[in-house]
Amino acid sequence: MSRYDSFTSDVLIVGAGLAGERAAIEAATQGLHVILLSLVPPRRSHSSAAQGGMQASLGNSAMGKGDSPDVHFADTVKGSDWGCDQDVARLFANTAPIAVRQMAYWGVPFNRVVAGSRMYDGNEILDEPDKEGLIAARNFGGTAKWRTCYTADGTGHTLLYTMDSVVIKLGITVHDRTEVLSLIHDGERCSGVVARCLRTGKLKVYTAKTSVMATGGYGRVYGASTNAIINEGSGLFVALETGVVPLGNMEAVQFHPTGIVPSWILITEGARGDGGYLLDKNLHRFMPDYEPKKKELASRDVVSRRIIQHIRSGNGVESPYGQHVWLDIRHLGAEHINTNLREIANISRNFTGIDPVDNLIPVRPTQHYSMGGIRTNIDGMAYGLEGLFALGEAACWDMHGFNRLGGNSLAETIVAGTIIGGKIANYAKEATLRFNSRQIEEHVRVQEDRIDALIHGRNGNENVYELRRAMETTLSENVGIFRSEAPLQHAVDELHELHQRSLRVGLRSGGQGADPELAAALRITGMLRLAYCTAAGALARTESRGSHYREDYPKRDDENWLKRTLAYWPAGADRMELKYEPVNITELPPGDRGYGEASAGGASANR
Repeated sequence: MSRYDSFTSDVLIVGAGLAGERAAIEAATQGLHVILLSLVPPRRSHSSAAQGGMQASLGNSAMGKGDSPDVHFADTVKGSDWGCDQDVARLFANTAPIAVRQMAYWGVPFNRVVAGSRMYDGNEILDEPDKEGLIAARNFGGTAKWRTCYTADGTGHTLLYTMDSVVIKLGITVHDRTEVLSLIHDGERCSGVVARCLRTGKLKVYTAKTSVMATGGYGRVYGASTNAIINEGSGLFVALETGVVPLGNMEAVQFHPTGIVPSWILITEGARGDGGYLLDKNLHRFMPDYEPKKKELASRDVVSRRIIQHIRSGNGVESPYGQHVWLDIRHLGAEHINTNLREIANISRNFTGIDPVDNLIPVRPTQHYSMGGIRTNIDGMAYGLEGLFALGEAACWDMHGFNRLGGNSLAETIVAGTIIGGKIANYAKEATLRFNSRQIEEHVRVQEDRIDALIHGRNGNENVYELRRAMETTLSENVGIFRSEAPLQHAVDELHELHQRSLRVGLRSGGQGADPELAAALRITGMLRLAYCTAAGALARTESRGSHYREDYPKRDDENWLKRTLAYWPAGADRMELKYEPVNITELPPGDRGYGEASAGGASANR
């Protein structure tokens, strides 16, 4: 009996969420053999949890009148605090309307404009009769126009189920309950992956002309996150472990203003976009005090900081789970809540016992999204390894810079899947399948030795669950919404020690078959490396930009820091290295965002 199963394809895509499946469809329709790997059945991917919608400048709603890709591009660049690649942002804004219409054609039941329906914008506005039946849009933070296309508050669910139906229709091969352990490479070219079956524990080898990482974010390195439990960053850390592939902007971590307390499940921005208010312990609507123009719909980084700032000033609501504020949607009425916001209504009822039709929802900023990821060029090809691509939240493409606008990530999965999927297909059609049997054996043997050492206790007796809790606590307490030198230095020191301890993990269980402790032990060192890169990047960046807010350096510093962080982990090293590259400014020079703290400042701003 073979030690491992082997599979070969033209295109191998790791991750079967929206980005991975859209790229798979693009490659398969061009006649290529595609295999999708997934930790879970595709329809259980975290893409299904996206609620509020996807941005595209259709201009159908009354408050979207005059919208265009130019306006969407400007919103995206300002939202990123000038940290994004403007060529990528332009490509994205121009393609998003096409992507939305294609998803509608495939069957996504987007909400439609109803003539004479009322929208809330501080005033009541009626939709126009000539737009009736077209795809509608709601208001989201940091946007000049209403452009977030939606299906109630279950947009990710409808998109993913529709996308997966196309995958099934095309007969694309899917191997679920499969986790990648390492890339097969020679330091110059990637030729596949070594994976592990989560049902049996048996190893698998996948060779391909093109390998693609679409594994989503890494939010679960934080203690409190809106991310699904599968979002542990496996795609990122197996790329980092090659020693030649860098991660971009890992310090850029988004905290969503409204995670429900205490389960930290997402409460969509659509609740505020539809007219919800944030209230303090005195039931005072406080956001207009800080942001009189955008109110609850400034960008996410700004709203999250304002909430914590208001709590710090003594206006938080006390609870056994820490202080929070209230989200009030009662005035929207039962019909609207149970129709357009039905998912969050059910979440509130099922996880807190609160009916938002009649009661306030307890919320607090919660880790939500990773702007950082595997650094790629505009075609989605990863730096450092030929034949390796990345897209979606696993990638730093980089259209989000230091802050992602709500609705842009869901749109990015479809847009990047379409564009980069085409680049992947073109690459695979020109490439030859090249792999070295000895090289494969070496990579398999490394993983076999890792597993054998854990099962037989040869590394030591460190407890993987204790290490993980310590990592989560360290990040949550020291690398959060507000950052400064001493806590960040503490986090770097602590994470370095935890990383060293992770090399001495031992199992309490037998480690056989589908043992979850073995799976956790195989991941912990990689997760700690992601945490380390996040903290070290934040410590080194002595400015505030987007989601990265340094209290000791509260202004943006374009003279010294208009550049992207690249984090490398050299082979055999016990810590990472930071390098930098310039940000691509092609159309919109740095200026003021128009909301939040005054951001336009030169090098002297921090003196």
